[in-house]
Amino acid sequence: MTVFERAGERVIVLLSSGNLAGTQAVISRLTQRNAKSGIPNLWNAESMFDAAMLVSDAMREVDQRDSPHLAASHIRFNASFILGGQIGTESQRLFRIYAEGTFIEASTVTAYFQTGETKYGKPIIDRVITRSTSLNNAAKCVLVSFDSTMCSNLSVGMPIDLLCYQRDSLKVTMLRHFDVGDTYFTALGEQWTKGTRQVFDHLPNLDW
Repeated sequence: MTVFERAGERVIVLLSSGNLAGTQAVISRLTQRNAKSGIPNLWNAESMFDAAMLVSDAMREVDQRDSPHLAASHIRFNASFILGGQIGTESQRLFRIYAEGTFIEASTVTAYFQTGETKYGKPIIDRVITRSTSLNNAAKCVLVSFDSTMCSNLSVGMPIDLLCYQRDSLKVTMLRHFDVGDTYFTALGEQWTKGTRQVFDHLPNLDW
């Protein structure tokens, strides 16, 4: 997670997945652009759509530079992002940006976006999250989804960064970092496992 914040003006949050070298190169390009005046960057973008275009452009620049070298080892550029936040009086917006630099925006029929390893945690989110889900319940659901993913895929692990953004606040007030052994995260996973087993035990038996 990378946060670009100017309190009272804009909050832009970037989540990355894929090859670490690729994602870091994209974030570095964006950061370097932010330090230069007179060119389009995340500090002067007028909308979240413009911010998504800047991320897309940075991805394609890195891809064009690295692809010939990656191809020699039969590897493709693999970096994708979720971009969310709010700029000024514009409504908060959320984008899923693919490795090719193309992107889609969340709408009334899209309750959430995922990137990276999705298959193990997705069923939990699908059963819980709706557009009316509270921030607190959404946060718990995301953490349970991570816990379930880590139980099934050893390549996914701590730490976890979690940010909740309140509409029109234009500042970050709810940010948590969970590392190995975190008391809350451990208790949440244990209660979820216990509760799942209890519900399973009460399911009706199959009538043969």
